[in-house]
Amino acid sequence: FHTLKMELVYQTRFKTRSEAEMMIFEYIEVFYNRHRMHSSLNYLSPLEFEQQFFSNK
Repeated sequence: FHTLKMELVYQTRFKTRSEAEMMIFEYIEVFYNRHRMHSSLNYLSPLEFEQQFFSNK
């Protein structure tokens, strides 16, 4: 949760709780899970890993 807090929560002033929930969900599902590098994927993002995987077939 450190990255989420540093990149979104501490940088954003949310108007409502529902706005915070929506933006946090979007950050996790759209940005963090698809675009952040993962050590288990040899420091590629899941999107890059998937593209590389299918281009090698």
